[in-house]
Amino acid sequence: MTRALQLQGLVFCTVALVLVIANAAGARLALLDEVVLAGALLLLLGMPHGAFDALIARRLFGIASFRVWALFSVCYVGLAAAVVGCWVVAPTIFLSAFLMASALHFGGDPAAGTSWPARVVYGGAVIVLPALWHGPELQHLLSLVAGPTSAAVVAPVLSQLAAPWLAATLWLAVLQAKTSRLAACEWAALAAVAVVAPPLVAFSVYFCAMHSPRHILKTLAGLPATEIHQALALALWPTLAVLVAAGLLGRLTRDMPVEAGVMQIVFVGLAALTLPHMLLLERARRTGLGGDG
Repeated sequence: MTRALQLQGLVFCTVALVLVIANAAGARLALLDEVVLAGALLLLLGMPHGAFDALIARRLFGIASFRVWALFSVCYVGLAAAVVGCWVVAPTIFLSAFLMASALHFGGDPAAGTSWPARVVYGGAVIVLPALWHGPELQHLLSLVAGPTSAAVVAPVLSQLAAPWLAATLWLAVLQAKTSRLAACEWAALAAVAVVAPPLVAFSVYFCAMHSPRHILKTLAGLPATEIHQALALALWPTLAVLVAAGLLGRLTRDMPVEAGVMQIVFVGLAALTLPHMLLLERARRTGLGGDG
């Protein structure tokens, strides 16, 4: 599995490098095309990694009966619904909490032994660094998710953090080179794509080429070979449920402009799933069953 993680890291670095070169050369999709493509990638390649929560829950709680699965599902969906409620009632709090929680969650991607301050810097890079060169565009994207008032509060804070965050990210990338050249390349690639590429493209590449596959590989690494096929089958049902839910939300937002509709479906849905996902992984980490990603 170590070789699989190394290969995945190389794929991420390669994709990031290609995008950095393409964007530096002026290649750019229209914003609407970016939103639709990113939405499709995040739904198909990004969100399904959370489907392995069913596997983690079974190992963590010993869930076997339908009644207990139903109870777990109600709790999981209830937490997700609470996040959606926060988006409706208090969008600025929702947006701020979502970005901070995402940074903490993404901090689980670096290798074991990485210090928690370094994890915070790494996890926040894809959220903060786009504000360095793409501040107005980032604010527009945030406004599509949570409204212009909330975006006007959050985006300037990200802009103030961007330069020192980049310096910290690059310094930590240099330090990573002492123990792992590949880890150093991953940090440098993350910084480069987050600064140079458009914000939505940078996030999609990170989420689909780094975060999601790394979480899946780490989860499968803790399983006996005989259980991997069963785990993949178990993960299929939550994946289908997410896609169905996205389709229903699409019908509810069909009267909105396409950009706003797609951004809200993807990122409000992502935020809603992040809370129970993070809580489950933290419980697993504390009990020694993994969960660092």
